[in-house]
Amino acid sequence: MVRKIIIVILGPTAVGKTDISISIAEKFECEIISVDSKQIYKLMDIGTAKPPREVRERIPHHLIDIVFPDEIYTVGDFCVDAAKLVESISVRGKVPLMVGGTALYYWLFLRNPISNLPKADHELREELIKLGKKKLYDKLLEVDPISANRIHPNDLQRIVRALEVFYLTGKPLSYWLTFEVEKSDKYEVLWLGLNRDRNELYERINRRVDEMISKGLVEEVRGLLDMGYSPDLPALRGHGYREICDYFKGKCSLERAIDEIKKDTRNYAKRQLTWFRKWKDVEWFHPDESDKVVTRVGRWLDARFKQIR
Repeated sequence: MVRKIIIVILGPTAVGKTDISISIAEKFECEIISVDSKQIYKLMDIGTAKPPREVRERIPHHLIDIVFPDEIYTVGDFCVDAAKLVESISVRGKVPLMVGGTALYYWLFLRNPISNLPKADHELREELIKLGKKKLYDKLLEVDPISANRIHPNDLQRIVRALEVFYLTGKPLSYWLTFEVEKSDKYEVLWLGLNRDRNELYERINRRVDEMISKGLVEEVRGLLDMGYSPDLPALRGHGYREICDYFKGKCSLERAIDEIKKDTRNYAKRQLTWFRKWKDVEWFHPDESDKVVTRVGRWLDARFKQIR
């Protein structure tokens, strides 16, 4: 069986994945599959740093703008959709290029099949939700402190899922997410990682947040709230949106909200790198080494296509 080939470009937020992915996509006839749990949402453009629309019109991008903020899209949905896209892109004679920083999506699609995790138990979920966020989060801290440190205390959906996995399997979610099983024979993957010096990365994050504010992030969030979307939705609990919602609630000044976005985004980048650095097959580059990245991709593709011939 000929395995489908996939190129992955991963790295922390604001590192510079978009520019390199565009260069690779144009040179090697790739279609981009977004691996970003926030860019899936319609109406949320500025705070999720989606690629410019003109770029998406020039190069096919998938799994961007696929659900509204009040719709649920799980990692299981991503795995199903990504598998279909890899198949269809390959059939068209193009190369699937997966780009983004949502580690859990990569993990459960390419590194640890989601079949290891139990399906949703709706009765159990209902019982858990009755306990309220504070009691649930305290329980998660007790049974799975690793997941608790990764999940925001107000992210009810993910807290409930983590506890659900614990009660149904007897093991914490963090166990399943670090228990790497034998890789699937379906795909052959080139793992490319981008990273910068920490201070350089943090400066880029700070500048990006300032740019988001100048582009209208506050107005974007106000528009979502005016349309009736609850600030407690998982879509609006991510960094960038959560802090502006708190500003509208009167919990903080706009200046404080902006500082919190920067801090929360830097912490998120740190967590992303913690995940990615555990994957020993990732080849790391500085984003300024775009020529080296393109050369590496070209050689890898040449070798794969020679095998097929």
